[in-house]
Amino acid sequence: MAGTWASEDRLVRLELSANGRYDEARGTRRSAYRGRYEVEGQRLYFADDRGFTALGEVRNGVLRLGSERLMRQ
Repeated sequence: MAGTWASEDRLVRLELSANGRYDEARGTRRSAYRGRYEVEGQRLYFADDRGFTALGEVRNGVLRLGSERLMRQ
């Protein structure tokens, strides 16, 4: 799962590091969210450094994270 994922318009960019950390940019905000993630099958569990949590799932090469649809770059 590690690598860069981005929305079609590239306004959301998610960098998943192999060490279990992530860095998400939104629009012009670099590092809007940072934290850790864990992979379990096709599901990704995110916990940002401020305590917010989210669940993502990869289906057919698309990472679905809330209302966002991200594609591997």
